Amino acid sequence: MVDPHHVAHWYPTAAYLYVLWLDALALAWEYLRRNPDYRLGWLRRHRRPQTAQGAAHRWGLRLLEDPALDARDAHPAWLPGHAAVVQLHPDADPPPDAAVFAFWHLPGHKQLLHDGKGLALIARSPGHCLRFALAPGLEDGMAVVQAHRGGALAPARRHSLGTALFIVNPRPTPAALMELHTLQAFDATLAGASLRDVGEGLFGADAVADWYSDGGLRSKVRRLVRRGDALMRGGYRRLAQLPPLEKGRFEGSAKRP
Repeated sequence: MVDPHHVAHWYPTAAYLYVLWLDALALAWEYLRRNPDYRLGWLRRHRRPQTAQGAAHRWGLRLLEDPALDARDAHPAWLPGHAAVVQLHPDADPPPDAAVFAFWHLPGHKQLLHDGKGLALIARSPGHCLRFALAPGLEDGMAVVQAHRGGALAPARRHSLGTALFIVNPRPTPAALMELHTLQAFDATLAGASLRDVGEGLFGADAVADWYSDGGLRSKVRRLVRRGDALMRGGYRRLAQLPPLEKGRFEGSAKRP
Protein backbone atom coordinates (compact mmCIF):
# COMPACT_ATOMS: atom_id res chain seq x y z
CA MET A 1 0.00 0.00 0.00
CA VAL A 2 1.31 3.44 -0.90
CA ASP A 3 2.20 5.67 2.05
CA PRO A 4 -0.32 8.56 2.16
CA HIS A 5 2.56 10.97 2.74
CA HIS A 6 3.82 10.23 -0.77
CA VAL A 7 0.52 10.62 -2.57
CA ALA A 8 0.38 14.41 -2.68
CA HIS A 9 3.85 14.68 -4.18
CA TRP A 10 4.48 12.06 -6.83
CA TYR A 11 1.57 9.61 -6.95
CA PRO A 12 -0.88 11.49 -9.25
CA THR A 13 0.26 10.94 -12.83
CA ALA A 14 -1.77 14.00 -13.84
CA ALA A 15 0.86 16.18 -12.14
CA TYR A 16 3.39 15.00 -14.74
CA LEU A 17 1.30 15.35 -17.90
CA TYR A 18 3.14 18.54 -18.88
CA VAL A 19 6.25 16.40 -19.40
CA LEU A 20 4.63 14.85 -22.48
CA TRP A 21 5.06 18.10 -24.42
CA LEU A 22 8.58 19.12 -23.38
CA ASP A 23 11.41 19.41 -25.90
CA ALA A 24 14.94 18.12 -25.25
CA LEU A 25 16.18 21.31 -23.57
CA ALA A 26 13.20 21.42 -21.22
CA LEU A 27 13.69 17.75 -20.34
CA ALA A 28 17.37 18.38 -19.62
CA TRP A 29 16.32 21.01 -17.11
CA GLU A 30 13.84 18.66 -15.44
CA TYR A 31 16.64 16.20 -14.70
CA LEU A 32 19.25 18.78 -13.74
CA ARG A 33 17.00 20.60 -11.27
CA ARG A 34 16.62 17.36 -9.29
CA ASN A 35 20.38 17.10 -8.73
CA PRO A 36 21.06 17.74 -5.01
CA ASP A 37 24.47 19.26 -5.74
CA TYR A 38 22.88 21.70 -8.17
CA ARG A 39 20.21 22.60 -5.64
CA LEU A 40 22.85 23.19 -3.00
CA GLY A 41 24.79 25.42 -5.39
CA TRP A 42 21.65 27.47 -5.99
CA LEU A 43 21.17 27.98 -2.24
CA ARG A 44 24.80 29.06 -1.84
CA ARG A 45 24.87 31.47 -4.79
CA HIS A 46 24.51 34.57 -2.60
CA ARG A 47 27.29 33.52 -0.23
CA ARG A 48 29.88 33.41 -3.01
CA PRO A 49 28.51 35.56 -5.86
CA GLN A 50 31.97 35.89 -7.42
CA THR A 51 31.93 32.17 -8.23
CA ALA A 52 28.29 31.99 -9.34
CA GLN A 53 29.14 32.11 -13.05
CA GLY A 54 31.72 29.37 -12.70
CA ALA A 55 29.19 27.27 -10.80
CA ALA A 56 26.67 27.76 -13.59
CA HIS A 57 29.22 26.79 -16.24
CA ARG A 58 29.91 23.59 -14.34
CA TRP A 59 26.36 22.50 -15.09
CA GLY A 60 26.37 23.72 -18.68
CA LEU A 61 24.47 26.95 -17.95
CA ARG A 62 25.31 30.62 -18.43
CA LEU A 63 23.38 31.52 -15.29
CA LEU A 64 22.05 29.49 -12.40
CA GLU A 65 18.29 28.92 -12.56
CA ASP A 66 15.95 28.29 -9.64
CA PRO A 67 15.52 24.48 -9.32
CA ALA A 68 12.13 24.99 -7.68
CA LEU A 69 10.77 26.01 -11.08
CA ASP A 70 9.74 23.23 -13.44
CA ALA A 71 10.17 23.46 -17.21
CA ARG A 72 6.91 25.37 -17.62
CA ASP A 73 8.25 28.37 -15.69
CA ALA A 74 12.05 28.06 -15.76
CA HIS A 75 14.24 29.62 -18.46
CA PRO A 76 17.67 27.98 -18.16
CA ALA A 77 20.30 29.49 -20.47
CA TRP A 78 22.37 26.60 -21.78
CA LEU A 79 25.92 26.71 -23.08
CA PRO A 80 27.10 27.16 -25.79
CA GLY A 81 23.85 27.40 -27.72
CA HIS A 82 21.64 24.44 -28.66
CA ALA A 83 21.17 23.47 -32.31
CA ALA A 84 17.41 23.79 -31.85
CA VAL A 85 17.79 27.51 -31.13
CA VAL A 86 17.24 29.50 -34.34
CA GLN A 87 19.30 32.67 -34.63
CA LEU A 88 17.47 35.66 -36.11
CA HIS A 89 19.42 38.50 -37.75
CA PRO A 90 18.29 41.63 -39.60
CA ASP A 91 18.44 41.05 -43.37
CA ALA A 92 20.82 43.69 -44.75
CA ASP A 93 19.71 43.10 -48.35
CA PRO A 94 16.21 41.60 -48.25
CA PRO A 95 14.40 40.32 -51.38
CA PRO A 96 10.82 41.48 -52.02
CA ASP A 97 9.36 38.35 -50.41
CA ALA A 98 11.72 38.33 -47.41
CA ALA A 99 10.50 36.77 -44.19
CA VAL A 100 9.57 39.35 -41.59
CA PHE A 101 10.03 39.20 -37.84
CA ALA A 102 6.42 39.55 -36.67
CA PHE A 103 6.52 39.06 -32.92
CA TRP A 104 2.79 39.18 -32.31
CA HIS A 105 2.04 36.75 -35.13
CA LEU A 106 4.19 34.00 -33.67
CA PRO A 107 1.91 31.16 -32.57
CA GLY A 108 1.70 30.07 -28.98
CA HIS A 109 2.59 31.58 -25.64
CA LYS A 110 5.59 33.89 -26.05
CA GLN A 111 8.32 34.60 -23.50
CA LEU A 112 11.07 37.17 -24.06
CA LEU A 113 14.07 37.13 -21.73
CA HIS A 114 17.77 37.89 -21.44
CA ASP A 115 19.79 34.70 -21.00
CA GLY A 116 23.04 36.35 -19.96
CA LYS A 117 24.27 36.54 -23.55
CA GLY A 118 21.46 38.27 -25.41
CA LEU A 119 17.73 38.34 -25.95
CA ALA A 120 16.02 34.97 -26.27
CA LEU A 121 12.48 34.31 -27.43
CA ILE A 122 10.50 31.17 -26.62
CA ALA A 123 7.15 30.44 -28.25
CA ARG A 124 5.27 27.42 -26.88
CA SER A 125 2.33 25.62 -28.45
CA PRO A 126 0.91 22.20 -27.50
CA GLY A 127 3.53 19.69 -28.50
CA HIS A 128 5.94 22.29 -29.89
CA CYS A 129 8.47 24.79 -28.63
CA LEU A 130 10.22 27.34 -30.88
CA ARG A 131 13.39 28.90 -29.49
CA PHE A 132 15.06 31.95 -31.03
CA ALA A 133 18.19 33.99 -30.27
CA LEU A 134 17.58 37.59 -31.32
CA ALA A 135 20.50 39.55 -32.77
CA PRO A 136 21.10 43.11 -31.50
CA GLY A 137 19.16 45.67 -33.47
CA LEU A 138 16.40 43.31 -34.58
CA GLU A 139 12.97 44.94 -34.29
CA ASP A 140 9.41 43.86 -34.91
CA GLY A 141 8.55 44.17 -38.62
CA MET A 142 12.12 43.94 -39.89
CA ALA A 143 13.14 41.60 -42.71
CA VAL A 144 14.98 38.75 -41.08
CA VAL A 145 17.32 35.88 -41.92
CA GLN A 146 17.54 32.66 -39.93
CA ALA A 147 20.72 30.82 -38.97
CA HIS A 148 20.81 27.26 -37.69
CA ARG A 149 23.75 25.87 -35.75
CA GLY A 150 25.37 22.62 -36.79
CA GLY A 151 23.15 21.93 -39.78
CA ALA A 152 20.01 21.77 -37.65
CA LEU A 153 16.71 21.92 -39.50
CA ALA A 154 14.43 24.88 -39.12
CA PRO A 155 11.50 24.21 -36.77
CA ALA A 156 9.06 25.22 -39.53
CA ARG A 157 9.06 26.64 -43.03
CA ARG A 158 10.67 29.89 -44.09
CA HIS A 159 7.61 31.99 -43.32
CA SER A 160 7.07 30.33 -39.95
CA LEU A 161 7.80 33.63 -38.21
CA GLY A 162 4.44 34.97 -39.28
CA THR A 163 2.10 32.09 -40.11
CA ALA A 164 3.42 28.85 -38.69
CA LEU A 165 1.05 25.91 -38.80
CA PHE A 166 1.77 23.01 -36.49
CA ILE A 167 0.84 19.36 -36.77
CA VAL A 168 0.11 18.23 -33.23
CA ASN A 169 0.31 14.53 -32.49
CA PRO A 170 -3.06 13.38 -31.10
CA ARG A 171 -1.30 10.98 -28.77
CA PRO A 172 1.97 11.21 -26.87
CA THR A 173 4.88 9.37 -28.40
CA PRO A 174 6.41 6.33 -26.63
CA ALA A 175 9.53 8.43 -25.98
CA ALA A 176 7.45 11.10 -24.25
CA LEU A 177 5.70 8.49 -22.10
CA MET A 178 9.10 7.13 -21.16
CA GLU A 179 10.18 10.55 -19.88
CA LEU A 180 6.98 10.95 -17.87
CA HIS A 181 7.37 7.53 -16.26
CA THR A 182 11.06 8.11 -15.61
CA LEU A 183 10.52 11.41 -13.79
CA GLN A 184 7.57 10.09 -11.81
CA ALA A 185 9.40 6.92 -10.79
CA PHE A 186 12.56 8.81 -9.89
CA ASP A 187 10.68 11.38 -7.80
CA ALA A 188 8.94 8.56 -5.98
CA THR A 189 12.19 6.90 -4.96
CA LEU A 190 13.68 10.26 -3.94
CA ALA A 191 10.65 10.61 -1.66
CA GLY A 192 11.36 7.20 -0.15
CA ALA A 193 8.80 5.06 -1.98
CA SER A 194 9.53 1.39 -2.59
CA LEU A 195 9.75 0.00 -6.09
CA ARG A 196 6.41 -1.72 -5.54
CA ASP A 197 4.83 1.59 -4.56
CA VAL A 198 6.30 3.12 -7.70
CA GLY A 199 4.85 0.34 -9.82
CA GLU A 200 1.40 0.88 -8.32
CA GLY A 201 1.59 4.62 -8.87
CA LEU A 202 2.61 4.28 -12.50
CA PHE A 203 0.68 1.22 -13.64
CA GLY A 204 -2.12 0.72 -11.12
CA ALA A 205 -2.87 -1.62 -8.23
CA ASP A 206 -3.93 -4.47 -10.51
CA ALA A 207 -0.56 -4.43 -12.27
CA VAL A 208 1.31 -5.08 -9.01
CA ALA A 209 -1.10 -7.71 -7.65
CA ASP A 210 1.49 -10.40 -8.51
CA TRP A 211 4.47 -8.13 -7.95
CA TYR A 212 6.82 -10.77 -6.56
CA SER A 213 6.09 -13.23 -9.34
CA ASP A 214 6.17 -10.65 -12.13
CA GLY A 215 9.86 -9.97 -12.55
CA GLY A 216 9.20 -8.10 -15.79
CA LEU A 217 7.33 -5.24 -14.13
CA ARG A 218 9.80 -5.02 -11.28
CA SER A 219 12.65 -4.86 -13.75
CA LYS A 220 10.89 -2.17 -15.75
CA VAL A 221 10.39 0.02 -12.68
CA ARG A 222 13.99 -0.53 -11.61
CA ARG A 223 15.23 0.51 -15.06
CA LEU A 224 13.13 3.69 -14.95
CA VAL A 225 14.63 4.66 -11.60
CA ARG A 226 18.17 3.96 -12.75
CA ARG A 227 17.57 5.92 -15.93
CA GLY A 228 16.34 8.92 -13.97
CA ASP A 229 19.36 8.77 -11.69
CA ALA A 230 21.77 8.57 -14.63
CA LEU A 231 20.13 11.53 -16.40
CA MET A 232 20.22 13.60 -13.23
CA ARG A 233 23.90 12.89 -12.63
CA GLY A 234 25.06 14.01 -16.05
CA GLY A 235 23.02 12.31 -18.74
CA TYR A 236 20.97 15.48 -19.12
CA ARG A 237 23.97 16.96 -20.94
CA ARG A 238 23.23 14.76 -23.94
CA LEU A 239 19.70 16.16 -24.10
CA ALA A 240 21.09 19.70 -24.02
CA GLN A 241 23.78 18.82 -26.61
CA LEU A 242 26.54 19.65 -24.14
CA PRO A 243 29.93 17.94 -24.24
CA PRO A 244 30.22 15.15 -21.66
CA LEU A 245 32.03 15.90 -18.44
CA GLU A 246 35.67 14.95 -18.29
CA LYS A 247 36.05 11.67 -16.47
CA GLY A 248 36.55 12.26 -12.79
CA ARG A 249 35.15 15.80 -12.80
CA PHE A 250 31.90 16.36 -10.91
CA GLU A 251 30.84 12.76 -11.45
CA GLY A 252 29.51 10.58 -8.70
CA SER A 253 29.32 13.48 -6.25
CA ALA A 254 25.55 13.82 -6.39
CA LYS A 255 23.82 12.06 -3.52
CA ARG A 256 20.17 11.60 -2.94
CA PRO A 257 18.68 13.77 -0.21
